[in-house]
Amino acid sequence: MEKISQSVVKKDHAPKVSGRSVYVADYPSEGVLCGKILHAKVARAKVLGVEVPELPEGYFYVDAKDVPGDNNVNIVLDDTPVYCRETVEYIGEPIAMLCGPDPKVVEQLRDECKVNYEELEPVLDLRTATEKFFDYNFGHGDVDKAFAEADKVYDEEFETGYQEQAYLEPQGMMAVPEEGGRMFVHGSAQCAYYIHGAVMRALGCGPAGVHVMQDVTGGGFGGKEAFPSILGCQVAVAAHKCQKPVRCVFDRREDMEYTSKRHPSLCHYKVAVKDGRVTAMDIDVKFNAGAYSTLSAVVLQRGIIACPGIYNVPNVRVHGWAVKTNTSPCGAYRGFGAPQTFFAVELMMDHIARDLGVDSLAFKEAHLVKQGDQTSTCGKYHFPVPIPAMIEEVDKACDYRKKRAEYAKPQTGRYRRGIGMSMYFHGAGFTGSGERDLIKAVAKLRKYKDGTVEVLASNGEIGQGVRTTFPKIVANELNLPLDKVYYDHPDTARVPDSGPTVASRSLMVVGELLRRAAIKLREQWVDGEEQEVEEHFKEPDFMIPFYIDKFQGDAYPTYAWSVNAIELEIDTYTGIAKVLGAYGSFDVGTPIDYNVVLGQMEGGFLQGIGYASIEKMDYDAKGRIRNNSFSDYLIPTTKDVPNLKCMLHVEKYPDGPYGAKGAGELPLVGAPGAYVEAVEQALGGVKLNHAPFTAEDTLAVITKEAI
Repeated sequence: MEKISQSVVKKDHAPKVSGRSVYVADYPSEGVLCGKILHAKVARAKVLGVEVPELPEGYFYVDAKDVPGDNNVNIVLDDTPVYCRETVEYIGEPIAMLCGPDPKVVEQLRDECKVNYEELEPVLDLRTATEKFFDYNFGHGDVDKAFAEADKVYDEEFETGYQEQAYLEPQGMMAVPEEGGRMFVHGSAQCAYYIHGAVMRALGCGPAGVHVMQDVTGGGFGGKEAFPSILGCQVAVAAHKCQKPVRCVFDRREDMEYTSKRHPSLCHYKVAVKDGRVTAMDIDVKFNAGAYSTLSAVVLQRGIIACPGIYNVPNVRVHGWAVKTNTSPCGAYRGFGAPQTFFAVELMMDHIARDLGVDSLAFKEAHLVKQGDQTSTCGKYHFPVPIPAMIEEVDKACDYRKKRAEYAKPQTGRYRRGIGMSMYFHGAGFTGSGERDLIKAVAKLRKYKDGTVEVLASNGEIGQGVRTTFPKIVANELNLPLDKVYYDHPDTARVPDSGPTVASRSLMVVGELLRRAAIKLREQWVDGEEQEVEEHFKEPDFMIPFYIDKFQGDAYPTYAWSVNAIELEIDTYTGIAKVLGAYGSFDVGTPIDYNVVLGQMEGGFLQGIGYASIEKMDYDAKGRIRNNSFSDYLIPTTKDVPNLKCMLHVEKYPDGPYGAKGAGELPLVGAPGAYVEAVEQALGGVKLNHAPFTAEDTLAVITKEAI
């Protein structure tokens, strides 16, 4: 193990376990107004008016008319309102906010508000939705010729559902008017500068009129990428009207019912096979964006780039579209579109192999990409592809090949076993030229006279460990004790914009900027003086330029890789699947802290198993999310997968700090494919096509087979 990889106690460990950490809900309530949102109760309607009860002194009603700037939240498109316009587009859309000193009185006033609607016909079904937010097409080769010459053509459809982020701390933001008219916004968030830009726009002020700080944040998983910009605008507008601090913290049911989820998907694959090899893929990917576009553009982009899998397919045609429905807007979630399409392509390859009468793993291995091959977007895999070695690591850990052959034999009795494998990548960093042209990250180091060094960056700690790993990198280059380097929660008034805490980019991109800055500071170091150095992002020279209009070029500079295997046993009386073992080999480059990375791999893998198996969420006939508590939305615990083995395989990336690549999203992506493949085998070789695959789904298959 390299020196930098040796584990240390996380810098935020002691305050969190002792209860000293201050979350947004923990700030003193004296002088702070409680904000409660009046949510729409219908999926689509014109708002004819709101009958507001008489408000006691010190209580306020805030809606779109109170927005001093633009009633649009700056995300990707300008379609998400701060407060609703003339119509509401989903159940839960914010119509107004009631504010006041007593939370119980505020809640009562909100509940007494009567909204008069002219109801309109909602569009709820992904399959029938026709309005497109985004529509992309790309490909390479001669797909039509390949299908014309094919020995066999396969045609299947795959479906995935919602997934709730289920972070420990619900959404919460607070706005405080300061002297001189500046607004201070803080709370549970991933991207301080995203919120800064959004609030600036809503208040109609310049950059100096707002500053945003990330508080201690109890998890995000993508759910606190865009939504805090919406809630941040809402509390800022309320605080501007009331001229008092306003805090809005969601309760759990409110959070689960009205905030963003993973995009449900419908993927249609048509695959040509000639002489036992896949020669073409014609793929249609449809994502349910919900009522507003939020981050659907970039989620869809990543999903369709990944949809041919890690296979060398000479002819590819992809159509991807994100459609509008009158349901809760979907947004970022760990994996960002890739879990949906990797699930589809892994099952597709498995189904083809079985139809051809060949071993699924051998079939996949024969099609694997290697260094120098063309990517789906006509870029290049510039660095080694370690998948073959990782397959062997997983096989050794769980005896995969032997068990796969054994479980393929006819099984009888109440309990049946299966094992499945998936293999995949996750592109590290922003898609395409996003880092170069949009983010343009800047990071700084400030040395104080006493020799302590502060990291100045905008990336937030959301459990992934940047308050520990950033200082580790800097301390290592400066030859300082770790306690001499620190990293506070970012405040846009103090730190440069190093980019958002998303896309598995923080360590690989910003960590490298900090490493280079530390080298610069080391060379300039003067004892007893205050010094500051900064570094700017520069795209690696080897990158093939990416053109989003054509979807051509290097979508990512490098990739993190993984192989997953899941073994399970199904009780045919109850349909319940017991996970006997989950095994993963993960290549995220050099781990900057072994325990931090291993914890991320274990947590993400378990999260992916939940997505594959028990995390079923749906809406009812009126468009309301039905699962709005942990009583009816189940997430896995360590007891559900007691045998979880994660291994780190290191393939260094030369432009990451000490060889590190993006890590946070990778471990979730492949679990659904491996899990459902295992279920297929346990159920006697049936072909399945959706996730999550629940106990009820299993019983339906067993019942059908029995009939």
